[in-house]
Amino acid sequence: MLEDQVRVLKPYIAEHQLEQGSINKHPLFFNSRREKLTRAGVNHILIKYAEMARKTSGVYLPEKISCHILRHSKAMHLLQAGVNLVYIRDILGHVSVQTTEVYARADSRAKREAIEKAYTSVAPKKEPVWLSNNNLLDWLKHF
Repeated sequence: MLEDQVRVLKPYIAEHQLEQGSINKHPLFFNSRREKLTRAGVNHILIKYAEMARKTSGVYLPEKISCHILRHSKAMHLLQAGVNLVYIRDILGHVSVQTTEVYARADSRAKREAIEKAYTSVAPKKEPVWLSNNNLLDWLKHF
């Protein structure tokens, strides 16, 4: 995985001449003014490419998309895959697991599965005895 990141970053660094000593004062990822990318800048890029993907590939992407939505979606996918909340907390950079618990509270699929696992049928497995007791049934009908 690290090798894949290096393979992608090396050409990027060479293209922007970031390996030169004088350039290392600039951030690795930057905006048109060579300043660090802000949250708004990253969201702008995401929206731009999401719009392009909608037009060219026909892939469904929600109208509202942001870095925060991607972050939240990834956390939910990790939770649904059974990843422990402590690890999700670490991945998201939360200080407390209590902050990460919002994902566990929001996961309706996991709630449904938990209820289904806990569910036991209240219907008897075989026919109740009183159904085969004709004397009792007759008495109840005439009562």
